[in-house]
Amino acid sequence: MNTIGEIAEVLKKLKSAAIFTHTRPDGDTVGCALALCRAFSLRNVRCEMLNDGEIPPKIAFLEGADRFLRAPKFDAEAYICVDCSDDARLGELQRLFARGAAKKITVNIDHHISNTRFCQYNFVRERASNCENVAELLRAMGHPLDKQTADALLMGMVTDSGGFTHGDVNGDSFREAALCADAGADVAAIYYETMKKQTRARAGLYAATVSRLRYFLDGRLAVAVVPQEALASRGLKPDATEGIVDFALGVDCVEVSVCLLEVKKGQYKASLRSKGRANVNEVARTFGGGGHILASGCMFFGEEEEILDRLSYAVSQQL
Repeated sequence: MNTIGEIAEVLKKLKSAAIFTHTRPDGDTVGCALALCRAFSLRNVRCEMLNDGEIPPKIAFLEGADRFLRAPKFDAEAYICVDCSDDARLGELQRLFARGAAKKITVNIDHHISNTRFCQYNFVRERASNCENVAELLRAMGHPLDKQTADALLMGMVTDSGGFTHGDVNGDSFREAALCADAGADVAAIYYETMKKQTRARAGLYAATVSRLRYFLDGRLAVAVVPQEALASRGLKPDATEGIVDFALGVDCVEVSVCLLEVKKGQYKASLRSKGRANVNEVARTFGGGGHILASGCMFFGEEEEILDRLSYAVSQQL
């Protein structure tokens, strides 16, 4: 693996770059891209940000968030992946990345323990958010921390740490956040937009979902299931389920919380969270996913009750 200094030297020599973010984008991958693209722009490096879908409204309020593209407009000399544990996380952009990887400079900046080191240059350090890694990288590049950059970085730190409440938050997390605040980041607005603000329809979805929590393993596992109809009937998109998985961790007996989002009949996207006793990265890996020890994700295929049985057994092996 490369050092942060080595990655900085590679990026400082670039004349153009395409920044790849992961499918179903969250605040961390978007914040990383916005901050890095800002740094490139100030260095007169041609840059564009790519994502295979739409940026959710709750993280699209910052300057530059409307510049994400689904396909590149020019042939960049470098492909940079941020907050992606493997190239499959690029979604529909994976094929584009694979075609260019052999002839371009490829850089991977990530914080997932499950990262596969899939690029030519890789910097992977497990932290509460990848924006902490990018903040360190920008310092190594000599990029000044202005308000626009600070807002982007702080958004990623706040969202991926659950408002600095997750178990992997440490002193470095707060030190990086403090530097952003000192640089003018709007802490109150970022927290409200990403952690509190919601529509009436989303509030209804949240209430309906948590009221139907199911418990397994003597209450140590809690599962929230979100059927497609629950979204469709309220005119909501899948990003409306963000944060639901965290609710059950507040129940005293629960060690692992899972949110199962029905993608289509027979397919569910699972978000897993742990208080610390269980390694949910190992649980997710069992089903082809991964992430962090305390927060991971994967896909399930099959009928709901069958999935719940398989999930319950996998979690029981970690408790």
